[in-house]
Amino acid sequence: MTQWQKSTYSGGAEGNECVELARADNELLLRESDDPTRMIRLPPVALTALLQRLRAPRP
Repeated sequence: MTQWQKSTYSGGAEGNECVELARADNELLLRESDDPTRMIRLPPVALTALLQRLRAPRP
């Protein structure tokens, strides 16, 4: 069974507006709780690059 963890930045009192992350073997799974059947599978290094890009200052 996959253990999903909600982002601390996710909102919504009902828990249906969340970004969730799980680990599966050597990859990570990323999904939105409002559509849990759609997920992105990616290696940890790709998630690190995505987060760095999102945090980077915009020109």
